[in-house]
Amino acid sequence: MDNFDFIKGEKLQKQIKFLTVIDEMKKILRRNVILGGSRRENDAEHSWHLAMMALILEEYAAEKVDIERVLKIALVHDLVEVYAGDTFAYDEKGNEGKLDRETKAAEKLFGSLEGGQGEYIRSLWDEFEAMETPESRFANAMDRLQPLILNYMTDGHTWKEGDVHAPQIYRRMDIIRTAAPGLWHIVEGIINTSIENGILKP
Repeated sequence: MDNFDFIKGEKLQKQIKFLTVIDEMKKILRRNVILGGSRRENDAEHSWHLAMMALILEEYAAEKVDIERVLKIALVHDLVEVYAGDTFAYDEKGNEGKLDRETKAAEKLFGSLEGGQGEYIRSLWDEFEAMETPESRFANAMDRLQPLILNYMTDGHTWKEGDVHAPQIYRRMDIIRTAAPGLWHIVEGIINTSIENGILKP
């Protein structure tokens, strides 16, 4: 049931409706699998995990960040996938129309909230996409590091499935080199070890 007419006030009705809509995040499956490989990770799990990574690894940010804002960005960054769906990071063809799909999804999703609140959440999503602030750059670094570690811990599951090669990963991970340089050796270590172990193509 999705009739909330009994809730007092149109604003609160829209807020509760928004919160039920984004529950769909739990159903949106990513290409990565959880540790142990029993099932695919969903968007909600990914967002939680990268938020926790940002909280724990804040000291490695290249620039001083407002961690509260980073966590807000982390919570919001994939909400548009409720309508746009998840696009595999290494799917070149699939990524061609990604920005357009996600922008339309943002207008629909965040526009469902009244005035300032919808605009504020939309601004967090826009900030993540633009990567022009220390907070958004660090959030993006965590967004790249999280699946990298999952892939390493699951014997390159997604890399093998998507026929991913090391240069593609280096390109995608480059934001870590600049936004969290103290963590860059993890990227290099994972890629080099994975090549040596035959779970990633050079």
